Amino acid sequence: MEIWYNPKCSKCRVAKEAIEEAGLAYNLRYYLEDGPSEADLRDVIERLGLEPWEICRTGDASGLGVELPATKDAAHREEWMATLLAHPALIQRPLVVADDGTAYVARDPDAVAASIDHSR
Repeated sequence: MEIWYNPKCSKCRVAKEAIEEAGLAYNLRYYLEDGPSEADLRDVIERLGLEPWEICRTGDASGLGVELPATKDAAHREEWMATLLAHPALIQRPLVVADDGTAYVARDPDAVAASIDHSR
């Protein structure tokens, strides 16, 4: 199991603690320090079954001085991907990739529980 982790994020810490309490092995990916490759980001988005704008922390963009793509549609998908790759702080957290290959935006207890269930 892999957790895309930001130690300053309380939801990341809660997810990590729940996974530890479940006794599961995990790898912390400090994605702000070592941003994902394009292939990694595409893979996790596919596993999530989401679009890049759906995992973007859009409310944080202005504070980071980032201009987001004009619209959330297929025509602008690659612009969204490039934005997330250039500014990994905009990637929603925590992302958990379970051992069975599924992935979750683990911001709530149900998503954390599902990621744990899929890694047992």
